[in-house]
Amino acid sequence: MTTRRGLFVAPFDALADPRLIGDLAAEAEAAGWDGFFVWDHLLYGERVTDIADPWTCCAAIAMRTERMVFGPMVTPLPRRRPQVLARQASSLAVLSGERFVLGLGLGDDWVGEFSAFGDEADPKVRGRMLDDGLAVLTGLLSGEAVDHDGEHHVARDVRFRPAPRVPIWLAGRFGNRAPLRRAAAYDGFFVIGLDGPGDLDTVSELLAAHEPAPGFDVVVDLQPDQDPAPWVDRGASWVLTRIGPFDLDLDDVRRTIAGGP
Repeated sequence: MTTRRGLFVAPFDALADPRLIGDLAAEAEAAGWDGFFVWDHLLYGERVTDIADPWTCCAAIAMRTERMVFGPMVTPLPRRRPQVLARQASSLAVLSGERFVLGLGLGDDWVGEFSAFGDEADPKVRGRMLDDGLAVLTGLLSGEAVDHDGEHHVARDVRFRPAPRVPIWLAGRFGNRAPLRRAAAYDGFFVIGLDGPGDLDTVSELLAAHEPAPGFDVVVDLQPDQDPAPWVDRGASWVLTRIGPFDLDLDDVRRTIAGGP
């Protein structure tokens, strides 16, 4: 297995400009990074003032790079309409030559990001909405006829033209079994809240019980000063370097990117 290295970038404050995100992605590709992933938030507490839209950022990344994998990491599907998301994802896959990865999860209401806008705050309900939305989203991306009567109602058979391949990574906190079981049915698992590389042994054992498809990705993110080697040795297929979320300094960000993976 070859471990790939990427950047996990919060497009906040000093980086809250899609044009700048496009510039940084181009610099990252030139420096040898394999991926560039942007956070998807509406609010992030009092220390963050400005936040760029991740979908606009992804379009900028697609246009400024030729090789890197990219995508939102992660988009809370329960607050989005899956039929709209399917169109966005398929368009970005076309725009980038099939380099787009769709990271999805429940989202978190720790700063009222859901409740402030009247969206569902209960994580158990959002879990059901995530599963329901995945059924609609993946059906539409595959070109299947969708006739759905769950949380996301589709009144009659609806079929989109099959999209280019869009890998789906599901996110979840370490220790929670439901996100891991859900992720095993898709293309990858972005593990949040690991205490150390040894935790990946537990992740691998639990995943094996659900028989993920060959090529399944296990994704972790580290601080810039953390050594990726122990995580690579434990089987992570993607090791991301985190940039943000607070007190972002553009010169520091550019030094991290220029240093390469």
